[in-house]
Amino acid sequence: MARMPHAELDVTSGLVRSLLEEQLPGLSHLPLELVANGWDNVMYRLGKEWAVRLPRREAAAHLILHEQQYLPGYARRSPVPLPRPLHSGRASAAYPWPWSVTPWLEGLSAVIVSQASRNVAAEDLAAFLLAIHVPAAPGAPVNPVRGVPLAARSDAVMDRLDDSNRYPQAVRLRTIWSEACLAPPWSGPGLWLHGDLHPANVLLRPDGRLAAVVDFGDLGAGDPAVDLAVAWLMFDDGARHRFMAALGRAVDAATWARARGWAVVLATAMVSFSDDNPGMAGIGRFGVEQLLSER
Repeated sequence: MARMPHAELDVTSGLVRSLLEEQLPGLSHLPLELVANGWDNVMYRLGKEWAVRLPRREAAAHLILHEQQYLPGYARRSPVPLPRPLHSGRASAAYPWPWSVTPWLEGLSAVIVSQASRNVAAEDLAAFLLAIHVPAAPGAPVNPVRGVPLAARSDAVMDRLDDSNRYPQAVRLRTIWSEACLAPPWSGPGLWLHGDLHPANVLLRPDGRLAAVVDFGDLGAGDPAVDLAVAWLMFDDGARHRFMAALGRAVDAATWARARGWAVVLATAMVSFSDDNPGMAGIGRFGVEQLLSER
């Protein structure tokens, strides 16, 4: 069974409470509720207004630092709320990595709503990407596995597609991947990216409109095509065309071709490594289905 990365530290409510008592005593009395335990981070709700975000493994610790440094800039440009850090927690004797307190953002995870509700957000999500996809500042972080040339991900994709049990359609997926790799590479300046845009990181209002975007651990500068892969991970064919139309001339044909390749990268990663996370595995399977059925 292929599972999510192993947690190197059990981030319990008692541990979080001790960190708050040490560094934010004014909030340490509030109720704590575990709400997410992902690949990289654990999230607790703190009272009604706050959330605590903590790495569960060392490889994710520097990502929290990137969020603390750069996410306030994203938040100023974004048309919807983002989980900008309000307190930058530091390592302690009991916990070795940085951590953050952010606002608690209300909304329904796009993972758990109907496809029709997801589809409503197509234009809103396009507007969000138009707002954040601006040239990054000099010295901005570059994620080694997101927003990079597709060729850098080819070995990983091909290794996954060797699993014929998971991918009976591997021949077609290899063709889609090869065609995407033929697209001209990104030649513009590195743009600010979300880096991990899929339904689990999108919050919706009850009417389906975009409420917030979360989890910027993979933020950095690079090719915006990686974020545009959400067209296949979140939307069906009709909504995908609305999403593309809303982005208009800001995205050229070569970038859409690379975005299709990034959809292969992300969807196969979710299918291959989420046996213990049904929601994430479901996103991956949906993405594969959309790629294969696309007109």
